[in-house]
Amino acid sequence: MTNILRSIDAQSPDFAAALTRLARRGESDLERVEPVVKDILAQVKSQGDAAVLGYVEKLERRRPAELLVRDYDGARALAELPPEVRQALELSATRVRRYHEEQKRHLAGFSYTEGGVTLESRVMPVDRAGVYAPGGKAKYPSSVLMTAIPARVAGVEEVILACPHVSVEVRAAAHLAGVTAILDAGGAQAIAALAYGTESVPRVDKIVGPGNLYVTAAKRLVFGEVDIDSLAGPSEILVIADDQANARWVAADLISQAEHDEAAYALLLCRSEAFVAQVRAELERQLSDLPRRAIAETSLLNNGLALVVHEQAELGRVATLLAAEHVAVHTQAPAEVAKKVLRAGAIFVGPMTPEAAGDYVAGPSHVLPTGGAVRYGSPLGVYHFLARTSLISYEAAALAEQGKSIAAFARAEGLDGHARAVEVRLETNRD
Repeated sequence: MTNILRSIDAQSPDFAAALTRLARRGESDLERVEPVVKDILAQVKSQGDAAVLGYVEKLERRRPAELLVRDYDGARALAELPPEVRQALELSATRVRRYHEEQKRHLAGFSYTEGGVTLESRVMPVDRAGVYAPGGKAKYPSSVLMTAIPARVAGVEEVILACPHVSVEVRAAAHLAGVTAILDAGGAQAIAALAYGTESVPRVDKIVGPGNLYVTAAKRLVFGEVDIDSLAGPSEILVIADDQANARWVAADLISQAEHDEAAYALLLCRSEAFVAQVRAELERQLSDLPRRAIAETSLLNNGLALVVHEQAELGRVATLLAAEHVAVHTQAPAEVAKKVLRAGAIFVGPMTPEAAGDYVAGPSHVLPTGGAVRYGSPLGVYHFLARTSLISYEAAALAEQGKSIAAFARAEGLDGHARAVEVRLETNRD
């Protein structure tokens, strides 16, 4: 498998073009599925539960006995888990909750008074949120914890989990996260039900969480009806390594993302072709007995790439340009290298910090922008579930001082009614 991790050297004339292509990897194929998704959204909007159930039966090949389940018996599900799995879920829930409670402390509103004008920013949680957990190629109780816990910490009263395969692990995670109801459906039909509401599914204010191409297309199309977190694409990791890094550990981190999906990106940024050869040999060795070998191998063959640079400063520059979802730093002085990576969803600093820790128990949500969207996006957090209101209060003297400017500004825009709304108050105040 000589092409399992292709490499390109910074001295190659094709290097800049390769970087440009990678930097634009977020350009998805949503348009291809949008016609189908639009039809699903329209049917659910007009026919409600019947359409959702029909699509679940057609696309998921099952028919739920109950579409929205409020009594999902999560406590019993948790008790049924093997002790080591239960302990892992409980550890994750504790650490994710602790991290987001600390995050919430720094998101308070503010108020100040200046010259007779009091200005305030009020921060309140949305009333209802929908969180999506994939359930196709794998089950993801971790995604339940990473989406629902930040919502509950924010103060969201009702959190509805949508999932196409509600396993015992998912129900247990929902219980630990404080999920109030489970929508037993997946795909675009679940997004439509959450966005528009049906006879049994209440309409939410925000939809978050990763999903397949159809889920992502649906989220994009319902934006405006509801808010969304981001448009999730294939998972990705960029491992930054020097020649002193442990090639075995580097290969393991690359595989940890490649096994997610055939379309995942496993990228290596390093200093020499000799190190690439070491990593390539480790990849072949570790893939030999991997249960999800076919998926990981396809990902590495299609999207695996090693970028070889010869200047230390290039590590930070190239990593920033790629703006990867996950960045793992396997170098000497890793904290210094991490400081130079200005755009990343999450940075795993030092060789003893596997990306898998962030997926499960570290604390920050593992729901991160993909495809370079960290140029403007952020990891899912408490702030995604908060709405802000501006409060403005003028004393009479303050309006008198600013009134002429307000009226002049209004008339400059051709809005005399705005100007008069100020002037009538000033006239009354003079009287």
